[in-house]
Amino acid sequence: MADQNAIFQNCYYVGNNFNAILYGIELVLYFASVTVILKKKDKSNVDRRFFLYFSTALLLMITIYVAVQAVFGEEMWIVHADYPGGSAQYLADNAAVWYQTLGSAASIVLNLMSDGLLIYRCYVVWGDVRIVIVPFILYLGTAALGILTCYVSGTPNSNFFVGRAAQIALSYSTVVIGLNVLVSTLICVRILARARQMRGVLGEDIVQTYTGAAALIVESALPYTLFGIAYVVSLGLNSPTSILFLSIYVMFTCVSPQMIILRVLMGRAWSREAGATLTRTALHFTTPHGDDSAFTGTTAAARSGKAAGADALDLRTFDSGLSHSHAGSSQRDFADLESGSVIEVKI
Repeated sequence: MADQNAIFQNCYYVGNNFNAILYGIELVLYFASVTVILKKKDKSNVDRRFFLYFSTALLLMITIYVAVQAVFGEEMWIVHADYPGGSAQYLADNAAVWYQTLGSAASIVLNLMSDGLLIYRCYVVWGDVRIVIVPFILYLGTAALGILTCYVSGTPNSNFFVGRAAQIALSYSTVVIGLNVLVSTLICVRILARARQMRGVLGEDIVQTYTGAAALIVESALPYTLFGIAYVVSLGLNSPTSILFLSIYVMFTCVSPQMIILRVLMGRAWSREAGATLTRTALHFTTPHGDDSAFTGTTAAARSGKAAGADALDLRTFDSGLSHSHAGSSQRDFADLESGSVIEVKI
């Protein structure tokens, strides 16, 4: 039978290496976001300042977690290499050391921040507050269980992976991952449904920006959810590999929301203005004689309404306009269209 402690120690080591890799990716995403925030000075800068503070808080929390994991590994493998009973006994005796409790608290705060952002993005994608009522109730539950987990695992002689602390941690993680799965599914379903509706109207290029594979993965925080499922399953089976999945999962609690933030700042994320504009476009037609006749409706209706002769409207003009807007800020262009800008076509 395989030595459970040897598997755990190897997974802890590999997990620390993944922490370092993903931390580097987080730094790149963070400084890219800061660069976008500082370069774009406009009326939406209030929202951008919020993203700056939020991103900085994410970076601070993940820095604490990565540092704690690295320090504990150094203490266990190097500083106390000759500890009586070996690394397994050192882990049992020091799992509740103060800085490990600090690392657990940082990971719980990361979960709360990430899940809060994910719930908000779900509301933005759906545009209906009722859709996030159940996720918000689960969110409150994760907050309570997270505090309890941090308290119990931090008491003397406790171990996050053994005994009562492990049971509470499993309950907490199950509710958190359940929330992740629910919200990610809601976002994926909505994006796929909207993609099906808009593909025949706006063309593939515009649709891919907001509903493509990249949008689906980033907006739904899919890696965050998938590694969370792997962690909960391994923890429920008392597998020593759970520490590896925990490390990657905690890292994605920072990386996934940072990717969402960068996508929003670049104007490529789904917004309420974009959703409204993509589904409702006002088209005004002006005759050569000056007497105005107006047609108002969805772009789908416009495409199917006059399909023949000189009266047919080529929506590719609308598509190219939106595509060109990505050189600037897509969200501002959508807002301009929503505020009443019209397309005039001489017929």
